[in-house]
Amino acid sequence: MSAAKEIVIVEHSDDHSQKASKDAVSNGSGDTNGARVGHADSPPVVRRRLPDERHSLTHHFSVGGQEGYVTVGLYEDGLPGELFIRMAKEGSTVSGLMDSFATAVSLALQYGVPLSVLCDKFSHTRFEPSGWSGNPKIGYAKSMMDYLFRWLELRFLKGEQGLLFELPKPPAQPKPEATSAVEGLEQVVELGDAPPCQFCGSLMVRNGSCYRCMTCGSTSGCS
Repeated sequence: MSAAKEIVIVEHSDDHSQKASKDAVSNGSGDTNGARVGHADSPPVVRRRLPDERHSLTHHFSVGGQEGYVTVGLYEDGLPGELFIRMAKEGSTVSGLMDSFATAVSLALQYGVPLSVLCDKFSHTRFEPSGWSGNPKIGYAKSMMDYLFRWLELRFLKGEQGLLFELPKPPAQPKPEATSAVEGLEQVVELGDAPPCQFCGSLMVRNGSCYRCMTCGSTSGCS
């Protein structure tokens, strides 16, 4: 008699468990099934790959004695889409970590993570190596991550990306100061092969084998 009661109790508890699980599915409160329903309703994530030929920018950095190069691949609209970090000491642990981290950042950018979010997360992170970067716009870098993402923010989020591909203009050479009226005239007027008059400074004209000043009438030595 007791065995029959035990069987009835077990069957009743199984029915109750199945009914509770069905209610959870219908209400969307189940952990597994609810997550599936949520993913089914959300739009698919699309990876935005860079074209085969793209512009890029390479920047040299040095933080705490660790030197390296960061190369940023750009979309057609000038936004960064990939990141390559190459350290000077190839084969080191730091080099491998930075290479893997650059791949993760590249995938995040191509899957739509805003650059501003990455810069806010990784800027001002503190770990060694740290030190003065030599960049006057950044100054002291708390880590290599801090330097790289502050530099990315400076280049692409603060209006300086338009200056990436402009060639620097050579500085203008200062002209020597004129010590006389004749030398000042030579700096302003293209004299060619006609010398200026040594008396009045006017341009002389050719007169046979010599030159004659049409202002004061002096000659360059011939009569």
